[in-house]
Amino acid sequence: MTVARLDVSVYAIPTPQPESDGTLTWDRTTVVVVEAVSGTVTGLGFSYATPACATLIHDVLESVVVGTDPMDVPGTWQAMVDAIRNLGRPGVVSMAIAAVDTALWDLKARLLQLSLARLLGMVRPSVPVYGSGGFTSLPPAELTQQLGEWVHADGIPRVKMKIGLDCGTQAQVDLERIAAVRSAIGDDADLYVDANGAYTAKAALRTARHMADEGVSWFEEPVSSDDLAGLRQVREATTVDVAAGEYGYDLAYFGRMCNAGAVDVLQADVSRCAGITEWLRAAAAAAAHGLEISGHTAQSLHAHPACAVPNLRHLEYFSDHARVDRLLFDGVLEPAGGRLTPDLTRPGMGLDLKHSDAQAYRV
Repeated sequence: MTVARLDVSVYAIPTPQPESDGTLTWDRTTVVVVEAVSGTVTGLGFSYATPACATLIHDVLESVVVGTDPMDVPGTWQAMVDAIRNLGRPGVVSMAIAAVDTALWDLKARLLQLSLARLLGMVRPSVPVYGSGGFTSLPPAELTQQLGEWVHADGIPRVKMKIGLDCGTQAQVDLERIAAVRSAIGDDADLYVDANGAYTAKAALRTARHMADEGVSWFEEPVSSDDLAGLRQVREATTVDVAAGEYGYDLAYFGRMCNAGAVDVLQADVSRCAGITEWLRAAAAAAAHGLEISGHTAQSLHAHPACAVPNLRHLEYFSDHARVDRLLFDGVLEPAGGRLTPDLTRPGMGLDLKHSDAQAYRV
């Protein structure tokens, strides 16, 4: 029994309108899909990335993976990491490995006729989520409607919005939008904000003091995630939890962030940090520093491994990925009671590519 081939495809799904946060604007989500085939069984993996990942998989990773034993996913993961030594780990390379790694874990679980959560070993049957969107590009009425519906209609007791308008130069507008959202969601829901690194440390601190009046309890990337000293400065001067780590591509990155005392909660993204194999190690690194981990976006990829991690705080239920996943895949989980619950009757991650429907978006 070996991995016979990797089928790779790329899909680009336009957003309903251009979207933005404090430091970036985008108009589409690109998904690189890998199907790892062994005999009559196919494992599914993917990454929200760039078509360049598909090229790298074909040119470098495929020859490493084909012929390996699908039971030995960590060994194959290490072989992929070894093969890209001269290309560098951060960025495109790790996202390409992530798509393959998740496909291999899904394949192994399907071959064993187990859900992935069961294969990894569960510490909980479901995972808490927070609703995430609230883009800076949304007019105030749409912003409050989106977050209010998550709380009042969908029963998600925690929500996150983007701040840092115009690269952090409109802090007063940020605070007005925060106040409007607090009014819309009520006093009992948890309110999170994400600046995407738009502020300087001092600007973030000034803003954080006012945000505390609205009960904001989570400040994500108040400064650039590369500014570990700035993150620690904000963390030590405010009672709001500081979170970062979504741009971590390898274990060394997460180790540096934890060692620096930069965050209260470590974030990691399966689709960026070279897959489930490295995400589980990042969770262990956080635990060694007495920290919880939170899965960044990509909720369909995180739901199963998050059930296997003792020090999980929650997953980000990202509005863009919820829409894209429904368009491309069968078996997408929907939140209920503020949680995602894997379907243990379905093998692997429980997802299947809708080949005919997805064709309309294929690159």
